[in-house]
Amino acid sequence: MDEAGGCASGGGFRPGVNSLDEPPNSRIFLVISKYTPESVLRERFSPFGEIQDIWVVRDKHTKESKGIAFVKFARSSQACRAMEEMHGQCLSPNDTKPIKVFIAQSRSSGSHRDVEDEELTRIFVMIPKSYTEEDLREKFKVYGDIEYCSIIKNKVTGESKGLGYVRYLKPSQAAQAIENCDRSFKAILAEPKNKASESSEQDHYSSMRQETLGHEPRVNMFPFEQQPEFASFEKNDNRGQEAISKRLSVVSRVPFTEEQLFSIFDIVPGLEYCEVQRDPYSNYGHGVVQYFNVASAIYAKYKLHGFQYPPGNRIGVSFIDDGSNAAEKMATQMVAAQLASMVWNNPSQQQFLPFGGSSGSQLPQIQTDVVLPPCKKKAPPETPVKERLFIVFNPHPLPLDVLEDIFCRFGNLIEVYLVSGKNVGYAKYADRISANDAITTLHGKILNGVRLKVMLADSPREESNKRQRTY
Repeated sequence: MDEAGGCASGGGFRPGVNSLDEPPNSRIFLVISKYTPESVLRERFSPFGEIQDIWVVRDKHTKESKGIAFVKFARSSQACRAMEEMHGQCLSPNDTKPIKVFIAQSRSSGSHRDVEDEELTRIFVMIPKSYTEEDLREKFKVYGDIEYCSIIKNKVTGESKGLGYVRYLKPSQAAQAIENCDRSFKAILAEPKNKASESSEQDHYSSMRQETLGHEPRVNMFPFEQQPEFASFEKNDNRGQEAISKRLSVVSRVPFTEEQLFSIFDIVPGLEYCEVQRDPYSNYGHGVVQYFNVASAIYAKYKLHGFQYPPGNRIGVSFIDDGSNAAEKMATQMVAAQLASMVWNNPSQQQFLPFGGSSGSQLPQIQTDVVLPPCKKKAPPETPVKERLFIVFNPHPLPLDVLEDIFCRFGNLIEVYLVSGKNVGYAKYADRISANDAITTLHGKILNGVRLKVMLADSPREESNKRQRTY
């Protein structure tokens, strides 16, 4: 990095270029004041562990700080804890803006990662085949709060494959587990299923992961206009020609996580597993769901095809042909017809979906635990802007009408808009108090299954001076 300056002082160990990511995720990326000296960084971050080096990125010509720095720790857990505790803090009493702290981009990750990134909290382990999920939780709970454990099982026999996942609430807890658990577990961070592994750990597990994910054919990923599932959501279409199976293909115009997919389909008893499959050429959501029996799959298919999650986005559900014989298909098609009739003709059964989605087209709806004020009238478009907010969405942006519904509730909203192709947007307010109320109420909260980060935006002048990141 030819723009880095202010290297580690004191003659300590300085990692070479090839060891910047050793161990993985041990380097943090900081957005700081241009006037913050290296000594302050060392003072504030050394309590989290051994610092191997500090880089302050400087202008090539003026040698002035660009307000960006990197801190390299000896251990991943140290870097993760520094990120968790320092993100959003002020380094000194004189600072007016809080700093931003992320796990730095590495060769294997496409961007800097924050405290809410699932890639940093989920680990992949080898376990005895006799282990239950409770055994797995008992072994790994000593390192921190566990969100969930799952054991990968044979799709036919239901027996454990001796592999599992543990997801923690914090990245530092996952890092502690990897660093300190018994070596026999061979714990590593679980890679996203769409990412080709380049790390040595993933090379070691590549054959194992193929077994874990099975050798199932991937679902075809055509544009939605060509998907028969999206051609019509009529309930009386000709479904008798479909090949019935225990496996379902799920497609959506917005991406979804494995947890969201599980929460949708787990309301139908008998869910065996679900898997998110990512299309590198689009932002659409694709997944595969499998039930232990055909009846559950049929019920899920006819109940959830066309279901809106999040509101305004319909998901498509179709069967994946698993090669069942003709007699089995005839029997299951008869069951399908009976179940479909029950589902569509019994209004009381339509109410069994108690989570952020809907079966009909309605005005924008907001599903959240946040107590929101009532809607207020927007300010006229020509009103002077007093405060501008920067909004980050995870895993995808909310629809614009839903965004406007949310942000107008604090009063004096002039405009809210999205940045094309990015998971970010802006809201303009005619009053600073209204903008601050929006930050206080919405930052870090989940609305319609999307986590929001809401913060003060840089001034337009500061943004115009920014260059595209080159490191």
